[in-house]
Amino acid sequence: MADNFYGNTDTGKMRDNNEDNFIAQKIVHDKYIVGCVIDGVGGYEGGEIAAALTRATILNTLKNASGDVIHLLKAALTEANKKIFEKKQKSDKHNQMACVVTLALVDINDNKFYYAHIGDTRLYLFRDNSLVKVTHDHSFVGFLEESGRLTEEAAMSHPKRNEINKALGFDEVKFSEPDYIDTGESPFLPGDTLLLCSDGLYDMINSRTITGILSSPQTLKQKSAALIDAANLAGGKDNITVVLIQNDKSPSQYEATKPVAKKVEPEQEIATAVPVEYIKKEIVVKKNGGAFIRFLVVLCLLLIAVLSWFIYKDYVGNNSASVVMPDPPRMERNSQVVKLSDSIKNSTSNIISLRNLFGNNPKVVINDSLLIKSDTLIIHGNNALLVADSSYNDAAFIFFPQCKYVLLDSITFENFNTAFIARGTAVHLKDVRFKNCVVPIAYAVSLPADTRVSGVISDSALLKIDSAKTIVHER
Repeated sequence: MADNFYGNTDTGKMRDNNEDNFIAQKIVHDKYIVGCVIDGVGGYEGGEIAAALTRATILNTLKNASGDVIHLLKAALTEANKKIFEKKQKSDKHNQMACVVTLALVDINDNKFYYAHIGDTRLYLFRDNSLVKVTHDHSFVGFLEESGRLTEEAAMSHPKRNEINKALGFDEVKFSEPDYIDTGESPFLPGDTLLLCSDGLYDMINSRTITGILSSPQTLKQKSAALIDAANLAGGKDNITVVLIQNDKSPSQYEATKPVAKKVEPEQEIATAVPVEYIKKEIVVKKNGGAFIRFLVVLCLLLIAVLSWFIYKDYVGNNSASVVMPDPPRMERNSQVVKLSDSIKNSTSNIISLRNLFGNNPKVVINDSLLIKSDTLIIHGNNALLVADSSYNDAAFIFFPQCKYVLLDSITFENFNTAFIARGTAVHLKDVRFKNCVVPIAYAVSLPADTRVSGVISDSALLKIDSAKTIVHER
């Protein structure tokens, strides 16, 4: 390989096969460098087949690259997705195979790179000793980490870290949606380095360790080996794949810029939610614009006055309505419901053990809905039985949209009209049973008034894959 790009993959310490694959080479008369990391999903052989098929399809599609690069990258992944589904139809043995992929096309001459991404492989930009994560993980734990709800260390050890909701070979219908593939482009300045990797790397070592290795005065081959060695020393629980690409021109000092993502229309560019610095633009105001500014100030004051009047009217109207129609009295909660509710509200770890609250094999009688608005909640039932009071007809739990992650583990719901209601919430179930429940799970959807809706309403589905990853359907 050339001095400015290198790729390598390793089986790791815990797996006996390697479902990862990668690309690190030049194409189109050395105009571009292709970097790609592919992580197979779907069992011992299926993941390897999907990854190898994707690699071959990408290279075949890009070999005569021309025209709009983003369109070309999307076309390569679309064709790979098609090939995987064709393969799955021919073999029942591998009907669950899929893969996640991050693909980058680098133009050193123009100091630019382009990318396309599906799943939880990653693309990082290393510039001036700073590591910037460019891609977004298509997983719920990835969302929690990026939104600041989980630290990097907590995400690395989270029990759901290998659940993904997008992949090649996953969903033919959803794949056709314009934003299924994440794409973008960014300046690639002299001295910059791109790191593409599988989760076998970043699940084992944190960004500080990665930054330390990338900033060392070694060749890309040596840095690649050091990254893989560090992941193996940390446990090597999965296959580890690393691709490094460097702009080896003489570096200069530049301000870090933000990669730009293209969404539905290729002509329109919007900033992706990558945690890098925003570029500040100076707003120059001419000195002779004082009269115009005074006009704007007066206009703003008038608008504030009008808005205040409407808010006042709305407030008075609502207060009047509340006097005429008071809230109906609620059933008094029994001691078990009060204890469980207080425990959920006061928990600092957002992890509740029903055994710790109510003893071994607990039976909890529910006579009022528990309204859950916590950001994250994990309830370990330890074979608990939640049974509806004989006079109670509502749900045991109501999960509000503020809940971003809920896990119910080893719980039986009995005699409920509705066991629980979810409103825009990701609820994960593990060993949950429903006995004599008219509606085990209700999913509530809020729509604006007088809204016309077209589409299909269908059951949600959980798909468990025989692999290190679990693909979860999004609805």
